[in-house]
Amino acid sequence: MRERLIDADGFTVSGVITACCNEVALLRQLHSLAVFCGYDSYVSVNNSLLTFYGKNGLLEEAKEVFVAMGGHVRDEVSWNSMIVAYGQHKDGAKAMELFRDMVHRGIEVDMFTVASMLTAFTSRNDLSWGLQLHGKSIKTGLHCNSHVGSGLIDMYSKCGGTMLDSNKVLQEIPAPDSVVWNTMISCYSRDDELSEEALHCLKQMQLSGHKPDDCTFSCALSSCSTLSSPSTGKQLHALAIKTDIPSNRIQVNNALIAMYSRCGSLDYARQVFDRMPQHNIVSLNSIISGYAQHGKGSEALLLFNQMIRVKMVPTSITFIALLSACAHTGQVEEGRRYFNRMINEFGIEPEAEHFSCMIDLLSRAGKLGEAKRLIETMPFTPGMAAWATLLGACRKHGKMELAEIAANELLQLEPTNATPYVVLANMYTDFGKWEDVARVRKLMRDRGIKKLPGCSWLELHNRVHVFVAEDNSHPMMKEIHDYLDWMVLKIKHAGYVPDLRFALVKGDETGEGEKETRLRHHSEKLAVAFGLLSTTDGAPIVVMKNLRICGDCHNAMKYISQISCRKITVRDANRFHCFERGNCSCGDYW
Repeated sequence: MRERLIDADGFTVSGVITACCNEVALLRQLHSLAVFCGYDSYVSVNNSLLTFYGKNGLLEEAKEVFVAMGGHVRDEVSWNSMIVAYGQHKDGAKAMELFRDMVHRGIEVDMFTVASMLTAFTSRNDLSWGLQLHGKSIKTGLHCNSHVGSGLIDMYSKCGGTMLDSNKVLQEIPAPDSVVWNTMISCYSRDDELSEEALHCLKQMQLSGHKPDDCTFSCALSSCSTLSSPSTGKQLHALAIKTDIPSNRIQVNNALIAMYSRCGSLDYARQVFDRMPQHNIVSLNSIISGYAQHGKGSEALLLFNQMIRVKMVPTSITFIALLSACAHTGQVEEGRRYFNRMINEFGIEPEAEHFSCMIDLLSRAGKLGEAKRLIETMPFTPGMAAWATLLGACRKHGKMELAEIAANELLQLEPTNATPYVVLANMYTDFGKWEDVARVRKLMRDRGIKKLPGCSWLELHNRVHVFVAEDNSHPMMKEIHDYLDWMVLKIKHAGYVPDLRFALVKGDETGEGEKETRLRHHSEKLAVAFGLLSTTDGAPIVVMKNLRICGDCHNAMKYISQISCRKITVRDANRFHCFERGNCSCGDYW
């Protein structure tokens, strides 16, 4: 247009600014052109500049444009755009100041203004101002608007409200749109305890006539990952295909990779990855994390090297996955090398999670003194994860004195956490220090602290079966006990020797027979026995456990996989153990 000397106007420039929304250099050039040619007298030009300066993190430039407009030029869009810019920079106080000025000047507050303010309050985790704005929106009737409603739902979820509050907001919207439903599903999926509600919300969304989109599937698949429900995940995968979500929609495929990995189906995760027409960094991070969780360090490192070859730049999350893979496979020097590469080659400053991975790497390898020094010298205040990792390794390597130090640090950080008490009591049991065991257990009773019971579950025929140690509530418990009695005899003939240390009872109070019975009643053994009884020969079994698998169960599973000719996968609190033909994928390094 300019080469042909065709006159442009403000609307032309506004359109070009919108087209160049992510190109900061072009935005600045267009801003200069607007000022030089007088296009900055157009409200639409200034509003476009305001919006995209804000979205690109240039708050000062946005403020300069807003101030230069003056009160007589600004319209509602100008005010809303500036409020959004403050919200994106987590400056709720400035957003509130603008809002009050806007009301004082008599400018109409519409649904975009309220939604923008809610974004600002949510970004700074401010529930009190959010409540006031909710009250104002009720007085003006804007709370029934889907745009405002989705902001209120998100605000209550992120700012210390409850999902009950969010649900009340949903009920007051006469015709919620897909954005509102997606916001509800997203809020439920962020809370591990509410994953089932997220899937129920998806069903409600479908019943209301709305089709799920890529955002819906990503959040719902995240809930399936949390629930470790592969059957539901497969149904969602099929639904995504039927819904005509394009096969190159990276967001959904990335969620599928994470879901299959966390549900123990690493082969399916790799199939999804291989069939993707294109990958982004999240795709690579997801599959590398999956390999790390399953103890396949070599595959994880191979993928990283392939990623570097195609010039894809790793992120801090990439290195968390790599360091985790090295920790699970005992590759100490390799882990150190990647930690140093992250800093020196890629310029990524290590965060608390990276240090936690290095502490885990050193602790598992028995380098406990070095792990302790790293905890004491890292540029972060040591948290629960660091000391808990060291404490767990102390039990594995029998370092009683260091375990007491780590446990005391944990108790100072969180006195009501049962982990340090339980680990100390177990270690005192290992060393036969029964008076110390009694002292720790009395301390737990006096402080009202209860040990989290071992719980294992598996999904069979679209139903989840839950087992707790010493619990006889399952309708097939007699058959399970009988089967375990028979199986233990079989694996004993194959060389299995029960490790009575994990019975966790005082030696002179209980005979060996009673200890063995208690070992047989551990939740993961009950779940595996039920799976073997209830599935056809050769069918794989996947069991989830809320705690770390015990040493005796780990040993027994290897023999059971050999005798039954089954592939048995157990996902405990730390990682996956895949037992097949008498071996475990962890190589007994866990």
